[in-house]
Amino acid sequence: MLVVSLGLLLSLSLLMIASASIPFALAKDLNPMRFFWSQAFYISVGIFAAFSVYKVLPLKIYCNLSFLVIAWIGVIFLLILTEIFAVPINGSKRWLSIAGFNLQTAELAKMVMVMIAAEYVVRRSAEFRSSILGGAKLLAWYAPVAVFLMMQPDYGSTAVIVATLLVLAWISGAPKTQYVMIGLFVLVVGIAGIFLADYRRERMMSFWDPFDDIQNSDFQLSRSLIAFGRGQLSGVGYGDSVQKLSHLPEAHTDFILAITGEELGLIGVGFVLLLEAMIVVAIMMISYMALKRRQLRLSYIVFGFAVVIFGQVFINAGMNMGILPTKGLTLPFYSFGGSALVVNMMMIGFILKVAKESARIDYEGNSRNY
Repeated sequence: MLVVSLGLLLSLSLLMIASASIPFALAKDLNPMRFFWSQAFYISVGIFAAFSVYKVLPLKIYCNLSFLVIAWIGVIFLLILTEIFAVPINGSKRWLSIAGFNLQTAELAKMVMVMIAAEYVVRRSAEFRSSILGGAKLLAWYAPVAVFLMMQPDYGSTAVIVATLLVLAWISGAPKTQYVMIGLFVLVVGIAGIFLADYRRERMMSFWDPFDDIQNSDFQLSRSLIAFGRGQLSGVGYGDSVQKLSHLPEAHTDFILAITGEELGLIGVGFVLLLEAMIVVAIMMISYMALKRRQLRLSYIVFGFAVVIFGQVFINAGMNMGILPTKGLTLPFYSFGGSALVVNMMMIGFILKVAKESARIDYEGNSRNY
């Protein structure tokens, strides 16, 4: 279910990226199929990365605190390098150029922070459930990452990371005091993120009336809604979108769902979201399987990955449809983007490895170590 849904979604993403990106590529004097071939390359790299995670490293290493500390330090180091050396793109310093590849460290941070939280709530379960200090120590891992992401600024990724923490705290049985502490941290970060930048305040207000300032703050959202309106039930036809003709900027990235709605209609959008839902459900089924075998770390990590994917689908689809403020988050496995796709594929490699080895771990009686 997971592999088939993922394969269908990646195939459909290539078709829609080819359609949505051609006008943008021509406007930049690039090869018309530049972004199609780039995405095909990223998919190949992602498959290789997923296969490496699936085959090379044993599951036990992901449950090792020393490995996770090294990974966390690596993420902090990359975030610092991003802040120092990244070239601003559209007002944000999110991409670090390494050997010709643009790395968005926020994507890597999402994966690592899920592993950190899962390991912590299992290893310190007694302290986490009984002492307020347990929640404070966990926030100490999250605060530096959140601060650096806000400095970029990348409010969308910050929201996904801290929301995932809330969900993991809840399913691990955190008492009200811990949950309130983490919730207050999320609230403070959210309010600070909104009111410390004028453009975020504009985005928060613009989605209430997406047509009151269509030349400025509502530029993207209004054209996204127009695209959905033109598509209606079955769409205007593949390749026949009008909004991708420089009306909706970089339509192959964050707003590719709107172009899908215009060209393939409600049927096409429903199919994309159904595939995303099937991926999330399949991942949660694997998490539940590991939970029944008392492999708590593996179960929480897999569940956290499902929450990350679901959160990004919810936010991206919500902003495309005017339900949520506009955020710079891609639609997992569908929007154009290298870092997000490769990291998400690494998550899939880990999840498939858990699905394969969970029964063997249980048979050998080693579940408590996982």
